[in-house]
Amino acid sequence: MTSRGPLHEAWASLFRIAVGLFWLYYASQKWQGVGWMHSLIISTAKANPIPGLHEFLTQVAVPNWFLFAVAQGAGETVAAVFLILGLATRWAGILGLLLAINLALTVAFAADPGFRFLYYLAVLINGQVIVSGPGPFALSRFGWVPGFLR
Repeated sequence: MTSRGPLHEAWASLFRIAVGLFWLYYASQKWQGVGWMHSLIISTAKANPIPGLHEFLTQVAVPNWFLFAVAQGAGETVAAVFLILGLATRWAGILGLLLAINLALTVAFAADPGFRFLYYLAVLINGQVIVSGPGPFALSRFGWVPGFLR
């Protein structure tokens, strides 16, 4: 048998917090306003090569860009806070996964091809949070936390 050290035991919590900080960084870019996203949404819709999604982006997302931008920022904020605190970790991981898939299927196509992997990597790291769970250092471990936040 091998003994597992404290870092091994804490890894799921450290990873979850790092992913939460990732989403906090992206969310914080939208807290002072989302106007800068208008041109980004237009350019990503034009660059998107996926049939069906391209049409959705150009016909639905672009005309309603503000709603989509605010929803993305709100989702990123919720995922960040819940992941950092260790509350509803798997649900927050699923939200992060959906947000990451959104970025991977939209923004990644407008990004420099050498950096697209970063958007795809975000999908994987959120999937890992879902599988790993909150780890030992999470608020959800306390008995006073309601069941729906565990």
